[in-house]
Amino acid sequence: MTTGTSIVGLGMTELGRVYGRSPRRLAADAVRLAAADAGLELGDLDGLLVSHGMGGSPGIELADTLGLRDLRLLSLINSYGATAGAMVSYAAMSVLNGSATTVACVFADAPLKPKQSAGSAYNRDAREWYGFGGMTAALGLRSVNSFYALTAQRHMARYGTTSEQLGAIAVSTRAWAAGNPLAQMREPITVEDHQDSRWVSEPLHLLDCCLVSNGAVAVIVTSDDRARDLARPPVHLLGWGQGHPGHRKERGSDFGLTTGAAASGATAMKMAGVTVSDVDVCELYDCYTYTVLVTLEDYGFCGKGEGGAFAASGALGPGGALPTNTGGGQLSGYYMWGMTPLSEAVIQARGDGGERQAPSNDVILVSGNGGILDHHATLIVSPHAKGA
Repeated sequence: MTTGTSIVGLGMTELGRVYGRSPRRLAADAVRLAAADAGLELGDLDGLLVSHGMGGSPGIELADTLGLRDLRLLSLINSYGATAGAMVSYAAMSVLNGSATTVACVFADAPLKPKQSAGSAYNRDAREWYGFGGMTAALGLRSVNSFYALTAQRHMARYGTTSEQLGAIAVSTRAWAAGNPLAQMREPITVEDHQDSRWVSEPLHLLDCCLVSNGAVAVIVTSDDRARDLARPPVHLLGWGQGHPGHRKERGSDFGLTTGAAASGATAMKMAGVTVSDVDVCELYDCYTYTVLVTLEDYGFCGKGEGGAFAASGALGPGGALPTNTGGGQLSGYYMWGMTPLSEAVIQARGDGGERQAPSNDVILVSGNGGILDHHATLIVSPHAKGA
């Protein structure tokens, strides 16, 4: 049995307004790029974990597209934005227990269409609203934006968090994006720009909300032993964890105040043998500025209710005490679900960040958030093996 696991390959297609390829074709391209990055042949893969969103039977169809045969591990995984963390942890456990040796994990999506707005990409047909869901839709809760607006309002009402503090997160994230040539939005912004951007669902402004992107990202997981002989420096998987709090969206619950980051972070850090004081870089799931704030609190980087002041202090941006979302995240970089923070973590761990490279990269924390705070996954990665 191997003593540890690593990410050894990263494949990223063009990201953003990329047209002409289906999600399955994009996924295939990303897996090929990841294998080439690792110095592997496609035939070296004996495991394939696929995120949902490609239609049909995406695992079988993608394996067929890639010409993969006799796989020992093949599965479709969906924890929404926590999927990437879940896939990597399942891949690592499969390698550790001998179920597979070399596992590709991939996410792909193509919601953007030519001559259509980004806002229309995830619109639901009104005919889908029925039963109790139809009642909430009649009250205006018709999108993920609306539900996350409720979570942000709850946090504001309880702790006094302000829109300007959320704006500080958008500003710091955009400052990091300026150093990422793959980022969709690289022009600097100010808190005033954030405040002037249109409402999406109060209290969330446009600049509180993530981008919409087409593209695909894949990573390859194998044993530390095998990683030593491959093309790129291994990114060691020190720890992982999940959290699914099951909070009901009702008065008196903890919905919007705490998330699965509390449980998944504690599990991952205990496995890795680290604490928040050891973390050099955070790559957090930022579907909204609010999710960054509440995730920082739940991991313990600041006290509960103190996330707004922590963000406004400048701690998260370039030159700050806790470099966070160094590639621009999903707010300014690109939206590939949990593969956005994971891909940047790999880049930072390898020292490939260029002008956005964090000054220290010994311990990097990666988060994924799925649903309306329903799922959470945490990974701890490092350029160093555990105990090294």
